[in-house]
Amino acid sequence: MIKKLDKLILKAFAGPFLLTFAVVEFILLTHTLLKYLDDIVGKDLGAAVLLQLLFYFSILIVPISLPLAVLLSSLMTYGNLGEHHELTAIKASGVALTRILRPVWIVSMLLAGAAFWFNGHIVPKANLNAYSLLWDVRQKKLALDIREGVFYNGIPGYTIKVDKKVGPNKDILMGIMIYDHTQKSGNATVMLADSGRMFMRFGGQYLGLELFRGHNYVEQPDSRDRSAASFIRQAFKRNMITFSLSSFNMNKTKRELFQQNRMMLNIPQLFHGTDSIQRTLRRERNLLPVRLGGYYTYMRLDTTTRALNRRVAALQIPPSRLPPLTSAHAEQALNRARNVSTFITSSSQRLFEIARDSAEFRIEVYRKYTQSVAVLLMFLIGAPLGAIIKKGGLGVPILISILFFIIFYVFDTMGSKYGREFVLPVGVGMWLSNLILLPAGLFFLYQAYNDSGLLETDFWRRLAQRLPRFPRLRQLAAPTPEASL
Repeated sequence: MIKKLDKLILKAFAGPFLLTFAVVEFILLTHTLLKYLDDIVGKDLGAAVLLQLLFYFSILIVPISLPLAVLLSSLMTYGNLGEHHELTAIKASGVALTRILRPVWIVSMLLAGAAFWFNGHIVPKANLNAYSLLWDVRQKKLALDIREGVFYNGIPGYTIKVDKKVGPNKDILMGIMIYDHTQKSGNATVMLADSGRMFMRFGGQYLGLELFRGHNYVEQPDSRDRSAASFIRQAFKRNMITFSLSSFNMNKTKRELFQQNRMMLNIPQLFHGTDSIQRTLRRERNLLPVRLGGYYTYMRLDTTTRALNRRVAALQIPPSRLPPLTSAHAEQALNRARNVSTFITSSSQRLFEIARDSAEFRIEVYRKYTQSVAVLLMFLIGAPLGAIIKKGGLGVPILISILFFIIFYVFDTMGSKYGREFVLPVGVGMWLSNLILLPAGLFFLYQAYNDSGLLETDFWRRLAQRLPRFPRLRQLAAPTPEASL
């Protein structure tokens, strides 16, 4: 019976999990692509490059999608069992709620372990491939797009303006003006043509412009006398110009240039990088007093003071008539104080940046653990809550899942920011979201185990009656005489 019960629960969990995981992946992937939409659109990347970006980014959001998918699917699974009274029948047969939750709990533990391995081995490689490819896409120019009445300077060394484009393929140009800047002499070379034809040559690597009935204007300045510059005008009936389109190709950057980024490192490499930064930070702190000592000057004033006292005694000059000290020493001391202040400010800023780099590396290490533990936490919230509300489908579970995921995401973002800015220790900040939601999960598990009506008004009325420090709440929770009648 127990084995059949496990199969029943796992079968009820598998379908919602696969569905919700696919939906969450699609939503988060769409959100990720929208951030880089301006870098992708209009560059004629081709299907292969777009599919690679989609594949790499879909891998990157798997650790974020898993907790939300487990939360939603576990809530739907046990909500469906409760809605169809299957959960009540299983409990009536003597099976405890913890035993009913055990199959999905084991699956969640396996998913958490898989998420940790995925975060440590697959995600760094996907980050390297995704962001190196995205860098190449960002460096690629927009596709060739010569518009009517607009100066186009996408081809290096040339500026092209076309009055009108006609023909079925818009390849016939009217009123062509071309500025040649390849000689680095401004607008000294201009080409005008009544019409022309545009086409691709040599497999799309070059752009051909066949011009008809035009003139070339070339200004040749005199190096000794600018006012004596010569001007050349040359007419033509047909002229062929070929432009190289190599600048529109996407060049591949070496991936080794991106490998030192913390997002591209696994856990041992992150620990090694953190230790290296910590050693640098300790060395800089130890060298700070040594470097600061050079800004101070020490003078022995005792011999000078004795000589001055002997001279004053010999001349019998009263102390009130001694000449005042000059401002030279005070100005020198003030300048040195300013130098010390500037040095301390720049050194503290440098130490802060080094400490922040160390915090960034530690944040990446903690994130690989916290995202894996979040899978278990989301099950701990979703499964008991589904058994309490006894509602399946996509209505109430989606609303509750979005609510808890927003809470988790907000505190996770807040904790990483506080850890980065040293408001909280890095470990506390990264575990903040899990620590805040853990009591909620344990509370839901306790209520579901005791068959408490968490969503019923009687439950909250009894809870208010147990609060002796709030007599007003007890008065409001007490039944009125009209209600008793």
